[in-house]
Amino acid sequence: MKPHHLLHLTAALLPSVYMAYLARCPETHLLRLMLLPPIALVTFGTFFRFIISGTEYAAANWSIAFAIFIVSKDIDWAWRPEGMLRVGEEKPGVFIKPPPSQSRGGTSSHGANDTRASLSVGKGRSLVRFCDALELFCTQRGIGWKFGIGVHIPKEHRSLERSAFLLQTLISALRNFVVLDACESFIKLVPGVNSPEGGTIFRPELPVLPRYILSTAVHSASGCMFIAGFELLYDLFALLGVGLLHHDPSSWPPLMDHPWKSDSLHEFWAKRWHQGLRETFFVCGGSVGGAIAGNIGVIFGTFIGSGLFHELAVCTYSQRFDPQGILFFVQQPLLLILERLWKRFTGHRVQGIYGRLWVYFGIVILGQPLVDSWHRRGLGREYVVDPRISPARLLLIPYLRWFTEVLGLHCVSVLLS
Repeated sequence: MKPHHLLHLTAALLPSVYMAYLARCPETHLLRLMLLPPIALVTFGTFFRFIISGTEYAAANWSIAFAIFIVSKDIDWAWRPEGMLRVGEEKPGVFIKPPPSQSRGGTSSHGANDTRASLSVGKGRSLVRFCDALELFCTQRGIGWKFGIGVHIPKEHRSLERSAFLLQTLISALRNFVVLDACESFIKLVPGVNSPEGGTIFRPELPVLPRYILSTAVHSASGCMFIAGFELLYDLFALLGVGLLHHDPSSWPPLMDHPWKSDSLHEFWAKRWHQGLRETFFVCGGSVGGAIAGNIGVIFGTFIGSGLFHELAVCTYSQRFDPQGILFFVQQPLLLILERLWKRFTGHRVQGIYGRLWVYFGIVILGQPLVDSWHRRGLGREYVVDPRISPARLLLIPYLRWFTEVLGLHCVSVLLS
């Protein structure tokens, strides 16, 4: 990929920005529906064209997932007859009453839009709508928008004073970087998993117990790597938004709500796991499932849409489709139904220590075939953190190698080489 290709990819996003702009204009429903097919074709065609060949660039090939993500936004903006409304609006730019402030530490039911009681006086409507379009394009959880009502907003643990918020967010970013690097470095030590062709996390040469201890460790490290990676990116964007663009710190609430503390799968998926792709999965599958089977269809459709999204993302760099990669997502609504049945027949919801063990079973145990499918197709072959700036590879692993050699643990030292 050459530098001018990045310009082409950026230009391919402009039609979607225009779609978001139209979603903030009244009486544009028919126009949005007419523009949806060509905009989707431009997005898919452009991002599929610029797939980077070669295993050394596999980590950069997430074009299919990104294209699906953008087109799902286009669909969401196009199909709503009223357009995209902020909380408290009766039509784009016109509030029924002055909007209340956004709540924290619960679900979003009101918009943080106290600066907009009506269309801005003294500003052109086009400029206001363009700014709204950029916000729509960037927002994931829909805070302050009608489509985000009901999304869980984690309780803020950082100071909302600007300088303190920036310092705490910077510390969080550094911590997430270290965790990401440590988890990735550990995964790279597993034979086969770090090969260009990929390898299974269930090492067949090991006895049964060590085999599944290793697979559980690799699965857990992979999960922690994803969590740390998501939060690192979010911290960097928060630093940019608050530090350079002068956003209010309250507009950057935490991304996740301590998912390892979940004591039911309902709590895990609805509250503690990140809600950044909630609307994407609803558009990709939940809306179709709801049209077929009502509320139960929404649940199954959303998880199936999530499974297809993740599987197509992996297919971008692996060039192979594996149904095993979707099975985990199909299992989750079944487990959620079991939780509902438990509550109906016992009168108590799943909770406490047994609920937490249930969550670990549903995520850590049943999720291992999913992570194995990804690693068998080369997820672990590329470096997320460049080895030249990796604390684990520059400091921790050389020290552990020296220490194991001093103790005479040559078999362990070989693994660390």
